[in-house]
Amino acid sequence: MNDIRRSIAPPAGAPSGAPSGAMEDLERPQPAGGGPAAWGSDPIAETLRALELPYIALVPGSSFRGLHDSLVNHLGNRAPQMVLCLHEEHAVAIADGYARVTGRPMAVALHANVGLMHAVMPIYNAWCDRVPMVVLGANGPLDAHKRRPWIDWVHTCRDQAAMVRHCLKWDDQPASVEAAVEAVLRAHQITTTAPHGPTYVCLDVSVQEAPLDGPIRVPPVARFAAAPPPEAPAAVVAAVASALRGARRPVLLFGRGSRDPDDWNRRIALAEATGAAVLTSMHNPAVFPTDHRQHRLPPCGERRSDAERELIAAADLIVSFDWLDLAGYLRSCTGQAQTCAPIGVPVVHCSLDSLLANGWSMDHQALPAVDVPVLAHPDRFTAQLLDALHGHHPDTAWDFAAPHWTAHLPAQPQGDPADRIALGDFAMAVRRFGMERPVTFVRLPLGWPRAASHFTHPLAYLGKDGGAAVGVGPGHAVGAALALRGSGRIAAAVLGDGDLLMGINALWTASHLHLPLLIVVANNTSYFNDELHQETVALARERPVENRWIGQRLADPEVDIAAMARAQGFEAIGPVRRAADLAAALDVAAERVAAGGRVLIDARIEPGYAHAFGQPAP
Repeated sequence: MNDIRRSIAPPAGAPSGAPSGAMEDLERPQPAGGGPAAWGSDPIAETLRALELPYIALVPGSSFRGLHDSLVNHLGNRAPQMVLCLHEEHAVAIADGYARVTGRPMAVALHANVGLMHAVMPIYNAWCDRVPMVVLGANGPLDAHKRRPWIDWVHTCRDQAAMVRHCLKWDDQPASVEAAVEAVLRAHQITTTAPHGPTYVCLDVSVQEAPLDGPIRVPPVARFAAAPPPEAPAAVVAAVASALRGARRPVLLFGRGSRDPDDWNRRIALAEATGAAVLTSMHNPAVFPTDHRQHRLPPCGERRSDAERELIAAADLIVSFDWLDLAGYLRSCTGQAQTCAPIGVPVVHCSLDSLLANGWSMDHQALPAVDVPVLAHPDRFTAQLLDALHGHHPDTAWDFAAPHWTAHLPAQPQGDPADRIALGDFAMAVRRFGMERPVTFVRLPLGWPRAASHFTHPLAYLGKDGGAAVGVGPGHAVGAALALRGSGRIAAAVLGDGDLLMGINALWTASHLHLPLLIVVANNTSYFNDELHQETVALARERPVENRWIGQRLADPEVDIAAMARAQGFEAIGPVRRAADLAAALDVAAERVAAGGRVLIDARIEPGYAHAFGQPAP
């Protein structure tokens, strides 16, 4: 470990160690005299404060310069406080990461049409993540006679939200201050109503910058709150509870769920009250303890294991709690053709996701064949079933005395192959790091061995990116670190090198805000997933598989990730090429992050996926 301590490199232009100041002390404006709202953007800013939106992520732009002034000189850059970013993609991804932790929205400001174009991909990703956020766009003057030559014309467009409307819950382009206040209230109400998704309000620059003719007061925002999440009808609850009482091999598929500890505990209680086998998914945040004896298999990933197929085949009742792609999952477990043919056991599916389905995006996945559809919030349905099963003593046929799947994890390291860390050793080092500390894994890379997962807290893991995007991981990490600030948990993101490099300058915002954060790069110096795609095509066409690497490898030269991290204000360790050095680096990084610092570890791993790692017996 001493070698690792000596090798850690401080950020460029700054000493290593604790941060130099608190986030609350950043960018404090000179007093502006206070006073009532006087300009069009002042009541809009007041509305953001009244809604208790704590932060607004942005890259500055002239189209919302009026709002920017109101946030600084009318509100004092507090509540909301600006989260300054280097790219609009990062602004949206940070709000996404924040919502993944808290379940609550941040605000985002995007500059005109060009800023929105930068942000289209992460908005779509946030839509697929089903997270809340209030996005404020802006236009040049809609009155053509008020436009400055050239610049206001190229930054003005009709129906700006049309670029992203298919991945928004709602949008508006208000033409007055009063309408803008109402639009922001409605945007917040809709985004915080389950199922969640981004909303968008486009502000006219002229409305923002016009003096007010008279006072405009923000109404009491409590009267515009979201409705409570819907529950299932009593008859449906009774029917499903009865089916669970009579089932011998019930399976609970816990998919999307909240980070609320009470909801977490109710899921555990429901599993124990029913005697069901439980499965969770790597796609979603942690919703159930992976070390629980009823969590029979590792979290489900992209490919089905034989053990998964056997467990589903043995089930006599399946209850899905907003399981992502239920139809696709069950078909891949049973070998069914891609049809709507139902699986041969009763299926209950609780989800509100159908309310967001539209004809543009296919993120709604395949159509599941279910016997009992439940249009309710899955966490509320869990609570209802738990109440209905009160006093029930389960007697199921599952053998929970059999060794848990974690008993199959390797006891000895695989060893370092060819100046790289073996995937299994990399995963086990990260797993141990998370077991020994209160760590929130913001992300885990695509090739992560599922059996290395250890999630025993609702904030242990925040899931994959819903839109399978590349480049949002760093922004998610910063947003999660912002949400976890002061919680005592270590925000840690394990990112692939391609994902990191596409968005690495998002890390500057973490340094600017003095946010503790650990980034571990699973660096195979390749867009490796696409190497496998090229191998598939080559095999099908009987062409040389050996050429799969061309146009994929991030080499000649290799990217100096550590230097790029230092340029963003991070300390950097690496490249680390041995498993023992990785374990030591993680220990050092934990100390630095616990003290308020930011560290990136460049870990060079072998290319490949460890599909058979820790494979349990059926």
